[in-house]
Amino acid sequence: MIIIKNRDEIQRMRESGRIAACVRDKLAGWVAPGVTTRELDREAAALIESFGAKSAFLGYHGYPGNVCISIDSEVVHGIPGDRRIEIGQIVSLDVGVVFGGFVGDTATTVMVGVTDPEVIRLVRSTEMALAAGVAVACPGKRLGDLSHAIEDVVIRAGFSVVRDFVGHGIGRKMHEDPQIPNYGTPGRGPKLKVGMTFAIEPMVNMGGSSVEVLADGWTVRTLDQKPSAHFEHTVAIGQDGPEILTDIT
Repeated sequence: MIIIKNRDEIQRMRESGRIAACVRDKLAGWVAPGVTTRELDREAAALIESFGAKSAFLGYHGYPGNVCISIDSEVVHGIPGDRRIEIGQIVSLDVGVVFGGFVGDTATTVMVGVTDPEVIRLVRSTEMALAAGVAVACPGKRLGDLSHAIEDVVIRAGFSVVRDFVGHGIGRKMHEDPQIPNYGTPGRGPKLKVGMTFAIEPMVNMGGSSVEVLADGWTVRTLDQKPSAHFEHTVAIGQDGPEILTDIT
């Protein structure tokens, strides 16, 4: 069942979304060569606490980090640790916070001195795919329209969409109905209505779409070990179209 939020609930999601976005952007600014992912996680934990919020990820089904940090061929759910960031890498940061009883969920991919034009194009195309999906999150559209819009950008760029992991509804819980694939057929699926709230998150691979979960039980990596990028916004469907709840620009 897709949960429709009222005005008060959307306002509370604006607050959690703003915090998540602030943490995301601050964290992105701290990504630099020589910094460990554990150091980034600790900074994120302190920042989340300073807002009076809690990490939505820490302890979720046993996840051991405050944020997810995935590098290069790691798609999502990378566990912070002693690995140091290096020049030429792409670093995906996934931030989820709980504030006022509601979850804000957002992600970005940071390029660390990247010069490879194909990697740059991968990251830019993934960000464009997110924008395309968000633009379709309007009343009267179908979920398949949104999913197809994301996939169309990716396919046209010559990349592939991860099919094993998808976006999701969001609200009081991090994962609510419906699942939001980054691929689909226009005109199919539930009709989008005012008050629906989604975490839209294209995960795009430079190579094939196949992925694997590593021995830590969390980190998802591309099977061919080619780079992957990830962007995400929490979005509310308003009367006049989509409202990005995790955009503070």
